[in-house]
Amino acid sequence: MKLLFWRVAALLTLPALSAVTSVGHAAESNNTVDCSKATTQIDMEQCATEALNKADAELNQTYVEYRNQLDRERQNQIRDVQLAWIKYRDLSCKYATSSTGGSAHGLALQSCLSDKTLQRTQEIKALANCREGDLSCPR
Repeated sequence: MKLLFWRVAALLTLPALSAVTSVGHAAESNNTVDCSKATTQIDMEQCATEALNKADAELNQTYVEYRNQLDRERQNQIRDVQLAWIKYRDLSCKYATSSTGGSAHGLALQSCLSDKTLQRTQEIKALANCREGDLSCPR
């Protein structure tokens, strides 16, 4: 069971990591950037990488906390839903940014991935906060 958990956790982080590494040198920089004042391509990419990493970490924490509230059958279901959502997110953002070329592509892709990841986090938080008897919430 522990091995399955770690495999799923690894699967949940792989898409974000692959997007981060596709940006190139932005992830390699150790310089701290004031993202509210980022003006260079490198700084903007670093900020986008940090935002995506933060969003992904919050999603993973929210997902694990919610999943732990469920019985075994529901845990398997939400795992399958989450894996399908990751595929949807990645393909959707790839499509949405496909016309963005050049050096702006990585930044556009990461922004899309971050936005969708933050939205998914809110969806899972809403599921976790469903009240007993709310028929719009899965139980």
